[in-house]
Amino acid sequence: MLEKSIMKDKKILYVEDDLSLIEGLKYTLEKNGFLVDNARTVMEAYQFFRAGQYDLLLLDVTLPDGTGFDICKEVRKTSAVPIIFLTASDEEISIVKGLDMGGDDYITKPFKLGEVLSRINALLRRSGQQFHKNDTILESDGIRIDLSERICWKGETEIPLTLVEYKLLCLFLKNPGRILPRELILDRLWDGNGSYVDDNTLSVYIRRLRRKIEDDPNSPTKLLTEIGFGYKWAGE
Repeated sequence: MLEKSIMKDKKILYVEDDLSLIEGLKYTLEKNGFLVDNARTVMEAYQFFRAGQYDLLLLDVTLPDGTGFDICKEVRKTSAVPIIFLTASDEEISIVKGLDMGGDDYITKPFKLGEVLSRINALLRRSGQQFHKNDTILESDGIRIDLSERICWKGETEIPLTLVEYKLLCLFLKNPGRILPRELILDRLWDGNGSYVDDNTLSVYIRRLRRKIEDDPNSPTKLLTEIGFGYKWAGE
């Protein structure tokens, strides 16, 4: 069961059209303290999102009038709200597409309710993380992060980061020159639940982050890959 302090009054927009799935997951979420709205189409999802304030979105990929990818793309124009995809496809192309569009996590069907709750808990904990006011600036190799405002700059240009990208970059800037194993990174990003996450997911996030912080993402100089070990922040 999730921690009540994390869940209490948290509001989720659950976008799914399969009635057999809606009933079970919605009941479980509400039993564990969440407030849940259910949309069954892309258009209904837009209407709910524009009318309310949500702490997290659960998006099915295949919907009667479009896809969860469409919703994610539209939401990311104005909001950094955490997004989890629920997909029947575990194909790499589908997973990569969802993460590249700005999704924070994905869960493949059929799923266990305990796993869904654990992943939601971890994502909400990360999104609600607060930092102390002292030492609120991380800076290295032209990249600067204001931890108190959760804002990142490359030089004088603000860089929009998703929640996972932000936490990943903070982890590297706090450990310059240190090789971080993939397993350690996954556990830090998912609050000890890294075993739930496919190893390919980290590669997607690294690639996405490099596109935002590197001058040439194909020849990175800041965020380096240490073959067989993990990744390292090379900047000072």
